[in-house]
Amino acid sequence: MITGMDANRFVTYSLKDPRVLRILSSALKAVDPFDVVQKHLPEITGRVYGLGIGKAAIPMMNALAERIPLSGGLAVTKFASGQTSGLYPVIEGGHPIPDARSLRAGERILEFVSSLDEDDTLICLISGGGSALMTAPYEGISLEDLQSLTSLLLSCGARIDEINTIRRHLDRIKGGGLVRATKAKIISLILSDVIGNPLEAIASGPTAPDPTTSEDALEILEKYSHVQTTETQRRRDSLNSVTQWLRGSERIQPKEFDFSRVQNIIIGDNHLAAVAALEQAQHEGFRAEILTNELQGEAREVGSELATQLREETSKRLHPFCLIAGGETTVTIKGNGQGGRNQELALASVEELRGLENVMLISLATDGDDGPTDAAGAVVTGESAQRAESLGLRAADYLSRNDAYPYFDALGDLMKTDPTGTNVNDLIFLIGGANNS
Repeated sequence: MITGMDANRFVTYSLKDPRVLRILSSALKAVDPFDVVQKHLPEITGRVYGLGIGKAAIPMMNALAERIPLSGGLAVTKFASGQTSGLYPVIEGGHPIPDARSLRAGERILEFVSSLDEDDTLICLISGGGSALMTAPYEGISLEDLQSLTSLLLSCGARIDEINTIRRHLDRIKGGGLVRATKAKIISLILSDVIGNPLEAIASGPTAPDPTTSEDALEILEKYSHVQTTETQRRRDSLNSVTQWLRGSERIQPKEFDFSRVQNIIIGDNHLAAVAALEQAQHEGFRAEILTNELQGEAREVGSELATQLREETSKRLHPFCLIAGGETTVTIKGNGQGGRNQELALASVEELRGLENVMLISLATDGDDGPTDAAGAVVTGESAQRAESLGLRAADYLSRNDAYPYFDALGDLMKTDPTGTNVNDLIFLIGGANNS
């Protein structure tokens, strides 16, 4: 049941069609962290402890604590304000760049899990964002190195799986490190924010074995060392420092470990959200289709391609229709503007959609947090280009400096949902026959 209150968080100047609002809301409701945890909790006896890591840590921990009396617990998340229940301690960490709080969180996690016995069961509740929110770097890697490296890779448009490959080789928790740190049996319930749901990539795989090598990490560093951005010039020393450490013979090599006492279970992902949106769209009378759940690439290129597809489909398909794509794009930062990958994708579609009637492209970060902004994404219609130009704004100018946020802010078409409590990548909706008035 999708209520008006659920749906109204998505309203913008152009997006008021209640049918479309309900479609968006249904997607997030399907991956509600509280609901999916309770749906997948197994029967457990003995002492049970809970550890939540990621943007959805608190609702996931609340779901666990409601169902099972906990002998102890800990949550590490990005936004704790207004969510805590007092049933367990909560630590906020830095995201998307790890900070001193992330360092404290990492040490607290290691202390917590190392105190458990082999007769205990540790329920790990893992969601996206965990890689930055907690960190425990090996000796020889500083927090400043991690911060510089993360900033550099993000500015170069590196994929999250690539970034997390490197992180796993620099950190004592990631890449199965949490398993090595405890004697307890582990059940991990995982809300995936990585395309294809590779266990080692989600929050950098604290309870999953690492299939990669330091050579893989070095290849990724080499790949992005040649990308020229303002950030690569500033962060060159840290890149060299991490590269030398990975090549060093003195660095600690994690021992082989038996993961037989670990269960890793995916409880929600982008596909689940897309299917829920599809079913709601069909219920609303739209002809609906999921295009892909593996969307990747430069946000501006993907935005242009999807806008072209929407233009072409408008003349082919019966209206109304709703095409759904999921995944996660990247942005190579060339300018000094403000925005995120969803806003940039939307901005790149503006010119292609110019003049089309009753069409809409919506690009949405399911966690409500698109880049370093308070927006989840943006909405584009066939009227966006003309409305913006009446205000003296040209899409190409703003795109050239990665400055999507002020463009859509002026149009009233930023989606400001606040943090949604979940995190399963991005969703893009191509809609024909929407009511834009």
